Amino acid sequence: MDITPDSGLEEFRSEVVEFLDTAPTPEILEAGRKTTSVFAPFEQVMAWHRILHTRGWSAPDWPEEYGGPGWSVEQRYIFATEYQKRGLPPLLPNGLKMVGPLLMELGSPEQKDRYLPGILSGEDYWTQGYSEPAAGSDLASLSCSAVADGDDYILNGSKIWTTYAHHANRMFMLVRTSNEGPKQAGITFLLLDRMDYPGMEVRPIIGLDGAPEQCEVFFTDVRVPQSGRVGAENDGWAVSKQLLKHERGGGAQSPMLRHRLDVVREAAAQTPSAFGGFLADDAAFQRDLGELEAEVSSLEHFEKLAISGHPMVKDRAYPSLNKILSTELTQRISTLMTDVVGLDALPDQRDALSVGSDTEPLGDDLSLIAMPYYLNSRATTIYAGTNEVQRDLIARTQRP
Repeated sequence: MDITPDSGLEEFRSEVVEFLDTAPTPEILEAGRKTTSVFAPFEQVMAWHRILHTRGWSAPDWPEEYGGPGWSVEQRYIFATEYQKRGLPPLLPNGLKMVGPLLMELGSPEQKDRYLPGILSGEDYWTQGYSEPAAGSDLASLSCSAVADGDDYILNGSKIWTTYAHHANRMFMLVRTSNEGPKQAGITFLLLDRMDYPGMEVRPIIGLDGAPEQCEVFFTDVRVPQSGRVGAENDGWAVSKQLLKHERGGGAQSPMLRHRLDVVREAAAQTPSAFGGFLADDAAFQRDLGELEAEVSSLEHFEKLAISGHPMVKDRAYPSLNKILSTELTQRISTLMTDVVGLDALPDQRDALSVGSDTEPLGDDLSLIAMPYYLNSRATTIYAGTNEVQRDLIARTQRP
């Protein structure tokens, strides 16, 4: 994919720039500056989602028939690049990048009509109920049960690492509907259209960075309609793998990573080094930054091929490879960020990190987010299936 000034796309870029420079409110811009995770501050990012929806730009990757803008791959990449240049909060991925595309592929007509409009508009937020205390990367070991009773299922058990479940009004989840045969053969995929069913309890978990981003969800004799099932009963393993393909391989991460590197480079140019001059002049820093820039460029090329429809996207190894590359780069960039900030990253500034806080931060924006970003990014190589599991999956694709 070649995007050049004479390719006829500059008029589109100008339209995007004009909108992104003027539409976000001060609170949304602040949320972008204080984002330290894949998941931006909830209230502000959902407000931004709804603003983008009014312009028809909330789901650049969706087909037009479901509300996408009908952009070319070049237009989508320009939008993603300009979006990240401004440090705007990333829209939450669970609906737009995961369950939405899954429903387009495997949902019933009734499920598409009922759920896709709310995902597109930002009225609904879906939390993901996959992991359990004894079933994370070994997802087939899950035990949260669903027993058929008339037109309903009765749920018992728990889920963990359900991101922003305390904000969610909907949930997609895997449940065990049979203990017969192989573990994978007794799993079913369910959509819950509310989070306040009698018997449901949500408990936030405080993470390493001090934020209640993750939750536990408990189910005690919770009655939910069977009409929320996607696919056949006991066929949830195949459905879940289809969704994981979107979770691990969806979207372009390189514009966000490049933005983070740009921030680090600019900060290093103003940070005194121990040897006189500035950190940006230090040979060791230049080596580390150069290596990361080269690898982000490689990922960028990889993603451009992918969104252009290159055949490699259909390779079974692609989602795992994309997940490994993007998450390990995220961790390395977060480490370089703390190297640049140094001791200024150590104070606990959770109060100042809240959007709208009256607490004056110590230091600049980078000092405020460096340590929470570093701590939060430790999880990137674990969630969505550990990178060790992803390497095993890639190896399996090479077996004759």
